[in-house]
Order: sequence, then structure tokens, then C-alpha cells
Amino acid sequence: MEMEKKFCLQCSKELHGRIDKKFCDDYCRNTYNNHQNATHNNLIRNINYVLRKNRNILESKIPSGEDMGKISRNRLIQEGFSFTYFTHIYQNKKGNLYHFCYDFGYLELENDWILVVKVKGNQG
Repeated sequence: MEMEKKFCLQCSKELHGRIDKKFCDDYCRNTYNNHQNATHNNLIRNINYVLRKNRNILESKIPSGEDMGKISRNRLIQEGFSFTYFTHIYQNKKGNLYHFCYDFGYLELENDWILVVKVKGNQG
């Protein structure tokens, strides 16, 4: 009985050995899987880049030794802040919604002002 020939999914070399083998070696297996996951991984990488950038911008708006800072919405946007991306939302007892980028967050105030805060303890 003649067995059907199988070929590596990455490089198309003929496979020998186990009947369920899909790749000729680890390099081909890794290359194939990295290519399959590239779109998904790039999306996550790009989102994480925006979140880190937002966090760093917020951090820079709190004066040294202070717990919070205040800045205009337009100034944050000029510095490249994206209000679309944040890691989580915290609602305090007064009902105010704080949007966080990791350990730094902001509260939208009246007249397009933004209050920037840093997480204390387990909050956030």
C-alpha cells in the first residue's frame, strides 16, 4: 500500500516520519505560525503603543510631588493623546467617571478641562 506524499506547509519540502507531521523543522513551523498571527499581533502591538503613549502624556501632566494636575483637552490632543484608547474606567462615590491608561487617569471637567490623576493603592 503506497502512502500519500505530504509536504511542509511552509516550504513545501516532502515530509518524512510521522504521518501527522505538518512541517519539516522548527524554523518552518515558527515561520508559518508567525505569519498566520501577524495581523492579530500587529493590532495588539499598535493598541499597546497608543496606551503607553497616553499613559506617558498623562504622567507628564502631574507636577513632581503632586497627586494630580490639570490641562486643557486641546493641549492633550496637540501632544498626541487619544481619547479613544484607555485600559479601564473607574466611577467614584460621587458618580464621576475616570478613564485610565494603566495607573494614570483623567476626569473630564467643565469647559474642556481635564483633571489628571495617578492611582493610589488599589483604586482603578
